[in-house]
Amino acid sequence: MPDLKPADSPMMEKRFKLGTTSFIFPDHIIPNVRKLGAFFDEIELLVFESQPEDVLPSNEDVQTLLSLSQQLNLTYNIHLPFDVSLTGASLEKRQKAVDTLLGVIDRFAPLTPTTHTLHLDMPPEMKKEIPHQRLLKKWQQRTRKGLDSLLTKLAHPGIISIETLDYPFSLVEDLVAEFNLSVCIDAGHQIKYGHNLLETFEKHQSKTPVIHLHGVSFAHGPVKDHTALDKLPDHHFRQVQTILEKFTGVVSLEVFNFENLNRSLTFLSRRFKNIPLPNCHTQARSPLL
Repeated sequence: MPDLKPADSPMMEKRFKLGTTSFIFPDHIIPNVRKLGAFFDEIELLVFESQPEDVLPSNEDVQTLLSLSQQLNLTYNIHLPFDVSLTGASLEKRQKAVDTLLGVIDRFAPLTPTTHTLHLDMPPEMKKEIPHQRLLKKWQQRTRKGLDSLLTKLAHPGIISIETLDYPFSLVEDLVAEFNLSVCIDAGHQIKYGHNLLETFEKHQSKTPVIHLHGVSFAHGPVKDHTALDKLPDHHFRQVQTILEKFTGVVSLEVFNFENLNRSLTFLSRRFKNIPLPNCHTQARSPLL
């Protein structure tokens, strides 16, 4: 593994809070929180799907999560479902998204999440037509209507963080400002799709409660993200490190298995103090179990 810092360079104090996802082990949310919670400041509760209805944690599950947060001195953020769309072409689809998202936000309200991460999806065919301003304006108008329908039902719009996806974030910056929303900077997405990560951070750091961090591999075929952090090319990690040195919010290691989490923690521990480390690299003997 390449060392980005000179051998005599001191370790840096970790100013950020460290988190990871609720799907590291192939199990439900609560078992993951039980195994991981003691090692992290925050858990990103993944609610990628809203259907079928029983896929969502029950009210009893939420109370269990609340109890665990108190026992483990742990906070949560919520990744809202992306099987519904606030940017859909029809009013019916947007209203379904509003109803679904409000239901999820209400379900997890007892946990007082630090933020709720939201995708504003853009259809693949639209991405090819970004230079065509007329089509882009229509998408932005639909997105504005969807956001307006959702946010008029919320007391504090800032609890919603708009995630940086594959398209340029500049396309939704005006909406973020108009509705006084927060931002979730997905560093891996910024790197994978060739956007300017440092510029995005400098522009939005004051309204960014959470950064999604994961490796991006450019080797051997299609670019792969959400992998171990040590897969990041050196020059990209130097950008990440510049950000982490000043960021005081939550850094969520957005990986989805134990190996990628372990490797990411090991990599971060070479740069920052107080990173939780396993005693070895095998799942069977790790203290995270």
